[in-house]
Amino acid sequence: MMRCCLGKWKRGVLLCIAACGLMTAASCGVEGRAAKKVADLEYAVVEEKDIPEELGAMMEERKAADFKMTYESEDALYIVHGYGEQETGGYSIQVKDCYLTENAIYFDTELIGPRKGEQVSKSPSYPSIVVKTEKREESVIFN
Repeated sequence: MMRCCLGKWKRGVLLCIAACGLMTAASCGVEGRAAKKVADLEYAVVEEKDIPEELGAMMEERKAADFKMTYESEDALYIVHGYGEQETGGYSIQVKDCYLTENAIYFDTELIGPRKGEQVSKSPSYPSIVVKTEKREESVIFN
């Protein structure tokens, strides 16, 4: 008798875990997709020399791995995407989208590798991009 109840309990737990996994996967998929654009967001790509000191230190700590982060100053929002260590130099980053949705800022970038035959540094590089926009309350969704 005990065995029967235990079997049902195990099946119930497994079904619950499976359902939670499916819900988690579905909710993660929503974040990765582009939401409906409400307005373009004005931004400027920040040169390395103009990155706030505190933000630069945080980026330095994370540079070896892919990272995405935001940083707020008194009057601005900085959106950052670092692509981690690359084997060589010669990489660039393109902002594909930066816009406002109903309740978030959508930010999408693309890492562009060196062109075939291009002379590049043989030492590792750590490509990253920092954009500056007006300070806002919305969360940032990275794609």
